[in-house]
Order: sequence, then structure tokens, then C-alpha cells
Amino acid sequence: MNKVFSSVDEAVADVFDSAVIMFGGFAEVGVPTHLIEALARKGARNITTIANECGVSFQRKAVHLGLLVGNHQVKKMYASYPVAASAQQQSAFEQQYRAGQIEFELVPQGTLAERIRAGGAGIPAFLTPTGVGTVVEKGKQKMTIDGREYLLEHALKADFAFIRAYRADHEGNLVYRRSARNYNPIMATAAKVTIAEVEEIVLTGELDPEAVVTPGIFVHRVVEVKKR
Repeated sequence: MNKVFSSVDEAVADVFDSAVIMFGGFAEVGVPTHLIEALARKGARNITTIANECGVSFQRKAVHLGLLVGNHQVKKMYASYPVAASAQQQSAFEQQYRAGQIEFELVPQGTLAERIRAGGAGIPAFLTPTGVGTVVEKGKQKMTIDGREYLLEHALKADFAFIRAYRADHEGNLVYRRSARNYNPIMATAAKVTIAEVEEIVLTGELDPEAVVTPGIFVHRVVEVKKR
């Protein structure tokens, strides 16, 4: 099956209002920037985002998820890194959160990764000691096992996953480059529709099977974009 789309705009054309979307990447690495920009152009509203960050501003310009937040397209965010410590000004997320215009759930980084992985593996929930005794435990069920307290954390799943890889073939098999292999592989398993932007698309059979991290069975669309 050929999963190649001709443009990022075509790839995100059916993203609907109120969709739950996972966005890969960590800081500046492995972020599906072109897909995010296409979604900003499309204008889908009331989105729930699951990502490492909430979108930050650099030199007074919103980047990455900050584009969607700045457009008031986001209703709720799950993230482990909401605010840039070095920021000179409030991001769009901070402004909207303080004004009660956007919901936010703080998820410790390891817990976030595991909740996504669990969603892809069909595990509905798990126990972790991370967050006990902090604001993270608010509203969550606690259990004590062998004298230690744990929080019950539920798996995260999504309607769409926007991810970035290095290479893909026509069947959606993906190869990542170095640290871009962060949230992207686990998010690919936890969404109904996974869309990957890649730097190069090759014919099926040209990728070294030993280098493939995400099998095409988890990927529904691939689109080639220019490296920035």
C-alpha cells in the first residue's frame, strides 16, 4: 500500500475539531514542524494536545505548538514542560492558562512517555511512585503496596499522531536519526491515524530492515518535507 501524500496540507485535511493529537519531538529535535504549520493553516478548533511541551516563544515569535495555542485552536494540553525557564515574556499558553481559557494537565516526563507507551500496548493503566506528595497527585487514585504509595496513571491514546522521522518508504516504515527517536516511535503506536513528515521517501525495499524503528503497520501517511 502506498501511503505517500503529496503535501502536508493534504495529509492533515481530515483533522477535525475537538480531535486529540499527539505531537512528537523534544525541544527542537524531532518536532513535526511542517505538520503543525499545516494544522495551523487548516484551523481545526478545540484540539487536545499531548506533547512534551506546550509551545514556547523565541524572539517574540511563537513556534511549534505555540502556533496552535496562539491561534486559540487548543482546548486542553497534556505536557511535562509547560514553561521555558529562560523566557523573557509569557508564552501564549501561559497567558491563556492564567486567563482560564485553556486546560492543562502536568505530567512528569517519564510518566508521560509511559502513559503513551501503555496506550499503544493496550495497557489501560499502571502504578508509579512518581508525583506522590506533589501537585501531580491531585484527583488521582492512590494505592499502597509494600508500604509505598503509588499513583494510578491512565494510558493516553489519540485520534492522530503527528511525528517526524528521517526516512520512510512507500509503506510507511520509518527510520529515525539520533535523538529524534524520542517520543515519536511510541506515539506512532498510540493513535488511530499516524502521520509522519520525513526528509526522504524511498521505494519499498530500499530501507535496511535492521534500521527500521517504526514498522509501517503503525503509520498511515507519510509526506516528504524540506530539512530546516
